[in-house]
Amino acid sequence: MEKIALIADSACDLPQKLVEELGIRILPLKIIYPDGEYSDRVNIQPMDVYDRMPGEIPTTSMPNLQEIKAAIDDVRREGYTHLLIITLSSGLSGTYQAMQLAAKDFDDIVIRVFDTLTLSMATGWIVLDTARNILTGLSWEKVLEKLTTLQPKVRAFYVIETLEYLRKGGRIGLVAGMLGEFLNLKPIIGVNTDGIYYTHAKVRGRSKSIERLIGILMDSVGNNPFNVAVMHGGAKEEGEKLLARLAKLPNVKELIFSDISPALGVHTGPGLLALCFYRL
Repeated sequence: MEKIALIADSACDLPQKLVEELGIRILPLKIIYPDGEYSDRVNIQPMDVYDRMPGEIPTTSMPNLQEIKAAIDDVRREGYTHLLIITLSSGLSGTYQAMQLAAKDFDDIVIRVFDTLTLSMATGWIVLDTARNILTGLSWEKVLEKLTTLQPKVRAFYVIETLEYLRKGGRIGLVAGMLGEFLNLKPIIGVNTDGIYYTHAKVRGRSKSIERLIGILMDSVGNNPFNVAVMHGGAKEEGEKLLARLAKLPNVKELIFSDISPALGVHTGPGLLALCFYRL
């Protein structure tokens, strides 16, 4: 009889309530300051990071191998026969490679490490759907099939106040550092099929960039039913306004509101608004 466990990293940004309800195991990314190392959402929260900016900008790291192996060992000892590990994009973090490396030490449990090639609640939707499929008793093969079918459908777009933090964190990807920042041009950033950031559009001013963000969603889903997560990084009030607008749409089926993890916030800085969605 197959018994399937699910592990994700903390960059999936799933609300804690859902994590607990669905029995998802979360491995925290690391935030590193000169005064010590912190575990994402365990002993450091998003506002802790923003409050120390711009004076202090920490570095981030993947979960360490010991923690990954301990988590796999727990699953194995609890009698699980199969383990699915879902990670943020390998184009943005070494987490996928670290999970793969750790998994090689176990030969008495079937392990699959899956690279979502995205992050935040775009990864979160994939984790959420997979957890629900496991709970409904789908077979290992069927769970994997649904996972690989959903992954290319999920999209993530966001707008930030400045590119400074992406640059400093080395996560700039294909997003050109623009002179346009002086002209108040705000890039709308997406994640491409290789799992790295790119500039999807350039819009002048904050309010117009938020309108364009909504436009991208509407163009993508049309009149079809869809699920969407509104994410913010230190921009809760704007996020709530965006959420209220989307909640009125007749074709939205599931709506999630949350903040991005401290480890992601390090690279975007305060002021992020994001939409992570997929058409049903």
